[in-house]
Amino acid sequence: MSFAQRIFLAFAAFFSVLTDGAMAKGFRQLRDDRDKALPPGTSGTGEESGGNGSPANGEIAGRDALHLMAILQREGRFVDFIQEDIAGFSDADVGAAARAVHDGCRKAVTSCFTLVPVIDASEGSTVTVDGDAAGKSVTLTGALTGQAPFKGILCHKGWRVSGGALPQVSGGRDMTVVAPAEVEL
Repeated sequence: MSFAQRIFLAFAAFFSVLTDGAMAKGFRQLRDDRDKALPPGTSGTGEESGGNGSPANGEIAGRDALHLMAILQREGRFVDFIQEDIAGFSDADVGAAARAVHDGCRKAVTSCFTLVPVIDASEGSTVTVDGDAAGKSVTLTGALTGQAPFKGILCHKGWRVSGGALPQVSGGRDMTVVAPAEVEL
């Protein structure tokens, strides 16, 4: 699975675990089963293979998804925003908060990744999709008939990660803490 696919899967899993108790229980069971199957002295995160806290083969590990979540929180207060019950706030208040979260999260993502459009054309324009892209990097909607190439209206240009890396994490940090508690003395 590619780096970008795992990032999207990590976000989907994160929100599913937060909002669905059965999903959270299933995830914990899957993780516990995996940990029981690992040889003694390994963590399943890839840390033991690289020697420097990163997987030897360059693939993203679960700790990297948590690190990205911590960056989004630090720069955009993302976790605070999604954990807040906004039902009682006015649209103007939510909009003001969303603007600040958007600015910070955009800064976080662009500092870590280079994003490029999957199809570099204006939304609403007519595009041709070859058979290789259909289903891999392009989702076809509507009445699908015939064989590739397909012609249609571009509804969303899509995004692809063309490069980037997460900053190094200092040793000893608990990666499950995406936002440390703050205590004023």
